[in-house]
Amino acid sequence: MLTFRSRKMLSIGEAMVEMAPVSDGLYRRAFAGDTFNTAWHLAQRLGPGADVGFVTRIGQDQMSNAFVAELTADGMDPAGISRDPNRKMGLYVIQLDGVERSFHYWRDSSAARLLADDPVELGRALQGAGLIHLSGITLAILTPAARQTLFAVLEQARQDGAVVSFDPNIRPRLWASAEEICTTLSAMLQVTDIALPSFDDEAAHFCDASPADTVRRMVAAGVREVVVKDGPGDVHYCVDGHTLAVPTPPVNAIRDTTGAGDAFNAGYLGARLLGISPQIAVASGQTLAAEVLKHPGARAPKSAISALPPLQI
Repeated sequence: MLTFRSRKMLSIGEAMVEMAPVSDGLYRRAFAGDTFNTAWHLAQRLGPGADVGFVTRIGQDQMSNAFVAELTADGMDPAGISRDPNRKMGLYVIQLDGVERSFHYWRDSSAARLLADDPVELGRALQGAGLIHLSGITLAILTPAARQTLFAVLEQARQDGAVVSFDPNIRPRLWASAEEICTTLSAMLQVTDIALPSFDDEAAHFCDASPADTVRRMVAAGVREVVVKDGPGDVHYCVDGHTLAVPTPPVNAIRDTTGAGDAFNAGYLGARLLGISPQIAVASGQTLAAEVLKHPGARAPKSAISALPPLQI
């Protein structure tokens, strides 16, 4: 079973400026992004029990400054954030349809697209990590050359003792082709220790007939710990050859489905970072995801997270 050399967790990816509707053409500004959401929830769930940081690239403008200030105030380490003098953070606007959302993006010139251009800087940012987390969105926003740089840096981090976690989180609009998706994500599995896929993505792009098929494919690729999310369906996992399907408890009064998978990742990874067994870690992920579903937006309120039962080692 995987062990972690430290409780330092670093998440790599893009955080964006979020404009969410509140009423009659008014919007509330926040910050969000899949790997940022995961790191933020993990930081709130574990508090001083872990050292959580975010690795990205942002601008030198006031909005970027506000992001760093908010992240730091929420107990996260900004040391892995680099600054770009010519670019800024990406932005998206949310459109609501009941509990479902659609998004309008402005991210083509985002500073985060350059986060892996300098291998020395990236390697330095990842030093000392016990757990490194990233997603398919992290890969999708990079150039092919930068992806290869990221793979090499991740492999070196693994050799130095870090565990790498990966959520494929496939967003086809960010990729050049279906072939690029499959080729790149398959290559990423070669440097992945924990995979956290969503079954609907894997079925659509890798033709998996069931969550068990996703587990088998990723285990065959060398991933040691595979946890397959399937919405309200069972969570299927395989750790060191041991497989299990864990029922997902029903959630009442769902308000917004955004970010539930990111929160599951945080709950699962946070528990594993503390040395908790995979089965209990799955339950931790389900609990945190359920809390996010009950609130608008991609992140649950701090008060709701602090009210959850503490994780027991």
